[in-house]
Amino acid sequence: MASSALESALHEARACTRALVAPLTTAELEAVHDPLMSPLVWDLGHIAAYEDLWLVHRYGDQPLLRRDLADLYDAFETPRAVRGGIPFLRGPQLYDYMDAVRARALEILDRLGPGDGVLHEMVIRHELQHNETMRQTLFLAGLPGGAAVAPAPCDAPADWIEVPAGPAPIGAPASGFAFDNERPRHSVEVPAYRIARRPLTNASWMRFAEGGGYERREWWSNEGWAWKEEYDITHPEGWTADGPPDDQQRPVVHVSWFEADAFARSSEARLPTEAEWEKAATWAQEPLAQVGAVWEWTTSHFGGYPGFAAYPYREYSEVFFGDRYRVLRGASWATAERVRCTSLRNWDLPQRRQIFAGVRLAKDLS
Repeated sequence: MASSALESALHEARACTRALVAPLTTAELEAVHDPLMSPLVWDLGHIAAYEDLWLVHRYGDQPLLRRDLADLYDAFETPRAVRGGIPFLRGPQLYDYMDAVRARALEILDRLGPGDGVLHEMVIRHELQHNETMRQTLFLAGLPGGAAVAPAPCDAPADWIEVPAGPAPIGAPASGFAFDNERPRHSVEVPAYRIARRPLTNASWMRFAEGGGYERREWWSNEGWAWKEEYDITHPEGWTADGPPDDQQRPVVHVSWFEADAFARSSEARLPTEAEWEKAATWAQEPLAQVGAVWEWTTSHFGGYPGFAAYPYREYSEVFFGDRYRVLRGASWATAERVRCTSLRNWDLPQRRQIFAGVRLAKDLS
């Protein structure tokens, strides 16, 4: 990609970031709104430090602008639980740092060109992904931007698509940008199955809740039931006792994997596997409705594809592999257009509900 196009994309991502925080007060930016989330000013500093690391230090072979900030804004050195108590940059100092890093990155881009463009694209998408994470914080805090563009109502039929058995190419092609966990592209033999044409709606979830969905032990896994009981979960995050805040026909959002799994069991269905989801999402004969309105939980654990190689650093994906995390597919209303693609993989712990996640059901063909 040409330098000018990457420069424009860097500016566009930054404009999105600045617009997201523009309505907020200093106190709102600096507060820990939820134990799961970072103070928003930490996200801003992290975005800049990441750009300095990859576009200035690693790509441009220049020293970091602020070596003293490297650990402070490293996601593994400073986990979310401690970020509220560390001396992160605030106010004008923070924005001066962001601007100074950007000026250095653009100078290097002008001098060296983009190379293969991979690192620049990674930094752009990293900032856009943090925009979505910041929207999660805004949602939990009840602040502007957390639910500014709710998923549109779905008017597709509430029926099933039958997908025939056969091989399915899974993952990103070898050319173009992709995150390391999307490669290598490979073939998976997928048995025939049914998948819901559209994601579950608020109306469907209301019927589940009113029909004892959060009380029927037989619909819950042991781990899911223990989580539900410990935290007294009776409805999706953001709902009140009266129901959802949005239109009944909008896709349900802010449900955990545990809740999604329980709903599927109550419907004598299940969650799709990753391979089933991707095969259906790329199957031209009968396209899925409303892909990208909400992230969609799958039954798959997060792991590397056969032949996986970490790039450009192990901490992006590989450290999360294993049976702790479940994969989500698609995108949400808060996901930037540049980031969206059918091979994109998201992941989170099965109890998490801050993510803009919903549910699409699947069934075996018997």
